[in-house]
Amino acid sequence: MRTSVYKPIPDAKLFKQQLLFWAQQFREVIFMDSNDYPQEYSSYDCILAVDAFTSLKTDYYNAFEDLKQYQQTTKDWLFGYLAYDLKNDIEALESNNFDGLDFPDLFFFQPKKIFLLKGNQLEISYLTMCDEELEQDFEEIENSQMQQLETAESLLIQQRISKESYLQKVSKMLAHIHQGDMYEANFCMEFYAENARIDPFDKFKKLNEISKPPFAVFFKNNKHFLLSATPERYLKKEGEKLISQPIKGTSKRFSDPIEDENAKNQLALDPKERAENIMITDLVRNDLSRIAQKGSVAVDELCGIYSFMQVHQMISTITAKLDPQFNVIDAIKATFPMGSMTGAPKISAMKIIEELEETKRGLYSGTVGYFAPNGDFDFNVVIRSILYNQEKQYVSFSVGSAITSQSIAEREYEECLLKAKAMQEVLQ
Repeated sequence: MRTSVYKPIPDAKLFKQQLLFWAQQFREVIFMDSNDYPQEYSSYDCILAVDAFTSLKTDYYNAFEDLKQYQQTTKDWLFGYLAYDLKNDIEALESNNFDGLDFPDLFFFQPKKIFLLKGNQLEISYLTMCDEELEQDFEEIENSQMQQLETAESLLIQQRISKESYLQKVSKMLAHIHQGDMYEANFCMEFYAENARIDPFDKFKKLNEISKPPFAVFFKNNKHFLLSATPERYLKKEGEKLISQPIKGTSKRFSDPIEDENAKNQLALDPKERAENIMITDLVRNDLSRIAQKGSVAVDELCGIYSFMQVHQMISTITAKLDPQFNVIDAIKATFPMGSMTGAPKISAMKIIEELEETKRGLYSGTVGYFAPNGDFDFNVVIRSILYNQEKQYVSFSVGSAITSQSIAEREYEECLLKAKAMQEVLQ
């Protein structure tokens, strides 16, 4: 049985930092921070889940069925991720590209200890809790002194696909579009460092500080780490309501307010960026309609412009009501991988992506989140993220952009470099 205790938190910002620092002692950690970003569908400002009581780790084969059984058996909080390559469990697809990270395709755990922060109210939820342990932990967290750790050695960050090769590959994508094989695809490339020793806690703090995104995640599973500054929600369930918020459309931020406002306005009116967003909105509508109550799929906002620390983004919000004949895992399986990271038509785009990309995506462009005991859930899209295999000393981050018939290869390349900026800055 899980027991909850509530405590007032006078300084939520300081407490979040102490919470993450205290969590480093555990083998399994998920820390999620909304960074006080104003958003309509936020259930919590911050969540920390640590210390697995039970867990599920698997490759793509039969993964959704395994997750369904795990979720229905535990009927408890579950935290974890689904990697992009679970596409191979849904469709007759393959992932044969190079993988330097070697993360499992799916990992979820049932935590012994959960901290849920909303405003200045903290809920602490422990499995098989004794009051003494909880009070001792809380005291430890409040007394945590963040230490400035030694700066790790500088990394030699390499680009998996050269600029010349990138431009050639985008030309091939455009040829596929002109032949009618697809009309949009998200094409990604990897940046990486070998023999890399980094402090994941320190790097996450820096990445989060310069990005302040609404779906930031620090994830640890023993030697596997995800440090994510993603601004994108994949899918959330609240009661019977499903909410998806794909991002398609990016422009640079400027220090000059007038220039910055102009960039925002230009993004809102850009026909190419709008076409990208509308095509993916349509794809998400189609995906949701497979598990939604008839007539319940709606576009609440189309091509809204939102500003983040590094970039302006175009975001649409699509909602639906889950048909009672489907369960929560069905909702994820019907919409996975997310439209913003694949393309349209989805299966054709994924085949072409696999053919032209040079790295297995793994957790990049997958999703991290949680299931609540009542079946509600919230999952992000893993972009703007650093992945680290501590054992193999391999660091990786990937970036991508949507290729459509209106794409100019040079501009797509520049967009990728813009998206890579924050991760590059943190690692170097």
